[in-house]
Amino acid sequence: MSFASLKKSSKSSFAKLTSTVEKMNSTESQGGPDERFWKPEMDKSGNGYAVIRFLPAPDGEDIPWAKVWSHAFQDKGGWYIENSLTTLNQKDPVGELNRELWNSGRESDKEIARKQKRKLSYYSNIYVVEDPLHPENEGKVFLYKFGKKIFDKLTEAMQPAFADEKPINPFDMWEGANFKLKIRKVEGYWNYDKSDFAAPSTLGGFSDDELEVIWKKEYSLTEFTDPRNFKTFDELQNRLNIVLGNRPARAVGPNASAFNEEEEEVLPEELYAAPTPAASTSNWSDAIDSVSSSNDDGPDLSYFARLAEED
Repeated sequence: MSFASLKKSSKSSFAKLTSTVEKMNSTESQGGPDERFWKPEMDKSGNGYAVIRFLPAPDGEDIPWAKVWSHAFQDKGGWYIENSLTTLNQKDPVGELNRELWNSGRESDKEIARKQKRKLSYYSNIYVVEDPLHPENEGKVFLYKFGKKIFDKLTEAMQPAFADEKPINPFDMWEGANFKLKIRKVEGYWNYDKSDFAAPSTLGGFSDDELEVIWKKEYSLTEFTDPRNFKTFDELQNRLNIVLGNRPARAVGPNASAFNEEEEEVLPEELYAAPTPAASTSNWSDAIDSVSSSNDDGPDLSYFARLAEED
């Protein structure tokens, strides 16, 4: 954006900011899901289908996705659901505790470390081409939270394994391709293995002017990795102490081995599709406390329980 454009759009930008703040306040006060996000759903037959298009990086940003590590587990003091500081290449209290547990040499401690292991999520802007269960979403731009399995599909499109496959940029509006989400239930979990890309084409057959309108509707991705949206090490440590009931760290035993914090956790994909709190997880703990202290054991508590499951 040029400076002249900035000046010209100053009034409209202020109106947009005001509208955004009002929406945020409304969402927070109602405690509802973030309406910026789109999520796939299963039909009555137990299958899911939708067509989406991954969009390029928003204006002023370089990468069309954000990568975030988090932890989600329960202990005697309640739920710990927080973004991990390892996202910012910083030490995280859960990661430090997991190393102590792993290095104790006790299998029981290693099992605790596995339960508390960090989990990987990605965020991208998408354009919904087809959504049979919710046609009102079609033609709109949303944020989409997904896991490593779908990200692998994107990577395979950019770096195909076979010589007869032409690499594509799935985030390109002109030479990219629609992504056909095909969801099945396999052993109780959503499975995306049959999902694939269509032939490369211009998004919607739209003109450049129409594509620019779509691009301008994208949401910022940098907020998901903005340090201001992460709790400090001490704040996370305090929350961890509460959740663990001040459980003491184990001493390092003689059979210590390295805990591979870099290994990625693969979760069932439906957990990534579940309604997500705002980008900052500073309010997640409060949300968990609220759910845990209520007498309602319904969908909210069930969601948090599922979030902690391992694939």
